[in-house]
Formats: sequence, C-alpha cells, structure tokens
Amino acid sequence: MFPSLKSNKQKENSITIAFYNVENLFDTINNPKTFDDDYTPKGRNKWTFKRYKIKLKKLGSVIAQLGLQRSKNLPAIVGLVEVENAKVVADLVNSTYLKNHHYGFVHYDSPDERGIDVALLYNKTAFELLSSKTFPVFLNDDEGERDYTRDILKVSGNLQGELVHIFVNHWSSRREGATETEPKRIIAAETLIGIIDEIKAKEMNPKIIIMGDFNDDPTSKSVKEIVVKDDFYNPMEFLLDKEKMGSLTYDGKWNLFDQIIFSKNFLDKTQGNLHFKHAEVFNKQWLKIYKGKLKGIPFRTYIGKWYQGGFSDHFPVYAFLEKED
Repeated sequence: MFPSLKSNKQKENSITIAFYNVENLFDTINNPKTFDDDYTPKGRNKWTFKRYKIKLKKLGSVIAQLGLQRSKNLPAIVGLVEVENAKVVADLVNSTYLKNHHYGFVHYDSPDERGIDVALLYNKTAFELLSSKTFPVFLNDDEGERDYTRDILKVSGNLQGELVHIFVNHWSSRREGATETEPKRIIAAETLIGIIDEIKAKEMNPKIIIMGDFNDDPTSKSVKEIVVKDDFYNPMEFLLDKEKMGSLTYDGKWNLFDQIIFSKNFLDKTQGNLHFKHAEVFNKQWLKIYKGKLKGIPFRTYIGKWYQGGFSDHFPVYAFLEKED
C-alpha cells in the first residue's frame, strides 16, 4: 500500500530541492555495450518488466512526497543517480505519482562501464531550463588505463526567476576500500571546483547548488576540505550520526553520502530572493526494513541476488528554500 500524498503544513513561498540514489534503475533490455546483464529477465537478478514497473511506481511515490509537509508542490528539482538511460528517466517521470506534475528532465549517457548515469528532474512550473552540459572525471586504474566513471552534470536555469547552477555528482565508490579509493573522489572534487571556478570568472556571486552521492561523508576530505571550504554551506554535516542516522548503512554504521550543498549566498535573506531554510534525510518508517537483523535500514530492491521489492538502498535527502516576503 502506498502512502497518502496529503499534507497539512504547506507554504506558498517554499520550494523543495531533492536528491535520490535510486539504486540500479535499469530497464529490462540488454545493452551490449555495458555490464547490465544482471538486470534482464534471464540475468542473475531475473529483472522482469513487472518488477521494473513496481520499482518505478515506488520511486515515484517517494519523490512525490519529498517536502510536502512544508511546500505546496512536489519538488522543484530532483537530482538522480544510478539511472541506466533516458528511457528509464522518462518512464519515471510518466509513472503513476509523477505523470500529472509537469516534470521535464536532463540526461546524458555517461561512460561508466556499468551503464549508470546521473540525471535531473525539474518541475517546469518552478524551473526554466536554460542550458546543460556534462563534464568527465578523468581517472586511471592500477595499470594506468582510463577508469571510466560517471560524468558531472551541470544544469543552469531560472529557479523561480533566479539564475541557479546545479551540479549532480556520483563519485567513485568505496568498494575496494575507503582509503584506497579516496584519491578518485578527491579528483572528482577538484574537477567540480574547476568547473565552478569557470562560472565565477564569468558571473559575480553566482548561486550554485551541488548535490550527489559523493561516496564520502560531509566530514570527508573531498567534501569538507575541497568542495565546501570557503564559499559553500553544507547543511548535511549536522545530520550525520554514525550510530543512529544517515542516508545508507555499511557494516552496521550509518553514512551520509547523499548530500545537497549550497553556495553561501543562499544564506542571505534578501527580500524576494530564495534562501536556504532547512535540510533533512527522508527516512520514513515505510522506507525501512521493518524487522530482523536489518531492521531500520533502507528497504532496498535486492539484497545480493534476492529480490526484496523495496525502494532503494539509499534514503533520499532534501532541502527547503524560501522567498522572503
């Protein structure tokens, strides 16, 4: 049963900015150029069209509720990672809970070997798309060969009339170890800051929103010392509790890899301009495993090869922006 979309605390001047790692949103069609074989009907995960449609509906139900307790409308902006292609993003936009809410999207194919990309949903009533572009993150493996990963997506547009630049990131995982893979995430962080510096060279005091699954916490070097540093504010730093709260778990500990970071000019409460109000992890009970040794962690689609029928192995995160009357 899907939860109600009703809300009783809505503000006309509040909008929601969100980010969601949707955990392997693949279609059922084999792409011979990527390692997506597990997500086919005959693959390891026995990924069928029925399971795909269920996942789309469930993800849509989550996105449709992000921020509804404070904002009148569905999220204005939703960054996504772990989407296979433009088709799955289009199918998500056209799924049950989102199809009547005026969403457009930006997607580019990344060179990632698994075939997973980043994307951005935007509500056309709140955001006017002006331009978009992707930037590669150049990494090498142990043999010195190119290690292909997700591009950084930059989307520029007018958010309720204000020019905003939005970056969607999905940095290298910690699969081979946090310390061993840290240099890759530092390269991604430095790449991102290089792009932002180019914007600053052309615009005075640009408004910038950085979001993504950084595979690092807010206190990690790549985020805190390279990205946030002087010009940005990271509200997620105050939400992480290794024992009790984050956006995902690993070895029984919480991490907050999923973050939304704002340029400091979003802290200015100037009349008529959008300013940062509040940030949260969306971790409702119905998004969690409700019993057993994994009780309380995100209710995911698969554990290993075993289908669970959940949402994602990450909780989404979101933030509110308000206009000062």
